[in-house]
Amino acid sequence: MRMRVLRTGPMTVLKDAGRPGHAYQGVAPSGAVDRGAYARANALVGNPPGTAVLECTLGGLRVSFDEPAVLALTGTDAVLTVDGTPAGAEEVVQVAAGATVAVTMPRRGLRSYLAVRGGIDVPPVLGSRSTDQLAGVGPARPAPGDVLPIGDLPLVESGTPAVPDRQGPLEVDLGPRDDWFTASAIGTFLSAEYAILPASNAVGLRLDGPALTRSRTEELPSEGVVRGAVQVPPDGRPIIFQADHPVTGGYPVIAVLTPSSADRAAQLRPGARIRFTRAPG
Repeated sequence: MRMRVLRTGPMTVLKDAGRPGHAYQGVAPSGAVDRGAYARANALVGNPPGTAVLECTLGGLRVSFDEPAVLALTGTDAVLTVDGTPAGAEEVVQVAAGATVAVTMPRRGLRSYLAVRGGIDVPPVLGSRSTDQLAGVGPARPAPGDVLPIGDLPLVESGTPAVPDRQGPLEVDLGPRDDWFTASAIGTFLSAEYAILPASNAVGLRLDGPALTRSRTEELPSEGVVRGAVQVPPDGRPIIFQADHPVTGGYPVIAVLTPSSADRAAQLRPGARIRFTRAPG
C-alpha cells in the first residue's frame, strides 16, 4: 500500500519512538513530541509500539491511499474527515482506496498523530524514522506529491491507553541544578505564571514570566539534557526542552518535567499560560 501526500499544512513530519543511544555521536533521541498521543494512535490501529506515524501541527494535512486503509487520529480535537465526512474523536476509521483523508485545524492542542495500520515504511536513519528538526537527521519532511510506502506489520491486539487529564500545573522534579538558584527563585518558579512565547517549536518552549535569579554566577560546563528539562539561560526566563532538543546544554537545569507533563507541554500553543508544581513523592 502507498500513501500519497496531497497537502501538509503548516508542519507535518514523520515520528516514531525515536533513536536513543546515539548521544555520543551528537544525535538526540528525537521521536514524537507528545509520546502518549503517539502511542494511542498506534494502539488504536493495532500497530506495534514504535511504528512510524505522521505528526501534524495545526492540521491542514490531506492524504489518500491506493488501497483500503485503517487509520486513527489522536493528540488534539482536530477532526479526521474522509471525503468530507467527519469521524469521531480517536475513532478507528476504515478508508476506501482513493478517498481523500483530511485533518482539520484543532481548536485546542497543537500536534495531531495520524497512524495507519501497517506503519509508514520509509527507510530508517540510525534505527529511527523520526525527523529531527534541530539536527536535520531522519526522513525529509513530506511534501505535496510525495508517495510514502505503508508496511505490512502484523496486527497487535492491545489495550488503548486512556486519554490523560491535561488540566492543572505541569509537574516537575527539581534538579539537577536547582542549587544554582536562590530559594526565592525556586519559590517563584513553583508559584508564578508563565506564557508560551511564539519563538517555540519541537526543540523547546520559550517562556515569558518572572526571571529566576541564580545563586551561582560561574559558567556551567555543557552537560547532557533530556526531554522536559527546564533550562534557564542568562536572562532568567526558562526554556522547556521538547523532543528535538540538543544533546547538551550549557545553562543550569532547574527542573525536569515528568513524562506525562512533557506530553502536555507538547500541545501548548503560543500565548498559553502555565504554572509548575512539584511532582508527588
